[in-house]
Amino acid sequence: MSSVSNAEYIALKKIIKERGLLDKQPWFFIGVIALKVGLLIASIVILFLVDNFWIQALNAIFMGFVLAQIGFTSHSACHRQIFHKVAWNDAVGIFLGNLLLGLSAEWWTGKHNAHHAHPNHDGMDPDLDVPVVAFTPEQVESRRGIWRWMTKNQAFLFFPLLMLQGYALREVSYRFVLSPESRRRGIEIVMMALNLVWYLTLPIIALGPWAGIGFILISQAFFGVYLGTVFAPNHKGMLIVDDNTQIDFLRLQVLTARNVSGHPITDFWYGGLNYQIEHHLFPSLPMHRLREASEIVKKFCAKHGISYHETSMIQSYREILGYLHEVSAPLRASKAVSASSSTPGA
Repeated sequence: MSSVSNAEYIALKKIIKERGLLDKQPWFFIGVIALKVGLLIASIVILFLVDNFWIQALNAIFMGFVLAQIGFTSHSACHRQIFHKVAWNDAVGIFLGNLLLGLSAEWWTGKHNAHHAHPNHDGMDPDLDVPVVAFTPEQVESRRGIWRWMTKNQAFLFFPLLMLQGYALREVSYRFVLSPESRRRGIEIVMMALNLVWYLTLPIIALGPWAGIGFILISQAFFGVYLGTVFAPNHKGMLIVDDNTQIDFLRLQVLTARNVSGHPITDFWYGGLNYQIEHHLFPSLPMHRLREASEIVKKFCAKHGISYHETSMIQSYREILGYLHEVSAPLRASKAVSASSSTPGA
């Protein structure tokens, strides 16, 4: 990766800073956290007060939604968006991430920081290293066994597989906190153990074993799909770079990201992450100020001839699925050739 001059980025950051968009707003986040924790408590109360299967099924979806929303705020804490003191942000991240979500805040922060430093960089961005999805021709060719079949059909399997994302995040988190890499093993294990206590036992106590397990499965499935569909438009189907790519920081962050058009409802649903370009340019910028930043960045990119990709929610998913289908096409083509060559008289 070339270290081209970052003068343009410095000029853009100066504008953003002068507008006060990088200023911390802890009381806003405290209010958001209180609201989301309150909604989670409300979902738990419904568990014990309502004896109706369909209402509890909807409540399971509601809990999955609230947990994903809590994940967005935990993400803000991991980016040090809330407080000036790092320790306070870390404490919020552990409370929201480990205790409420059952995920390792330390693991998530490390992985996510690597992604921010090397977005869509083949071999360096951990978000490109996913066994069930291939993003480059080299990854497609390297797949073997069941992974090869899944890659061949990845555009069709993408959304169904998101139902398993919650479990995958938990599994990786458990392995991390039990490994020598973990620096906060004690507190993280305790908080994640407490998460298992409340998340697994309360539904079973309230609804009985089978209905309780069903509640957990529905909740986790919706959590995974919701979280996955929010994160998917961010980079999938956008420019992928490697060590030979000559690009500066500003263009790296802009050209590898996709924005989903802003609207108060869209902003709420995506937790502000629909402004992915601005988030990558300024990770510590509070999520609720990204809409303001987007107007500045959009004009700046237009002035400097930098492609700024923004599209609708539906179109973003079309682009993602189209890209996944296209990059995996050689596997389907090879099967078609094999079938035709084995046909008598061919």
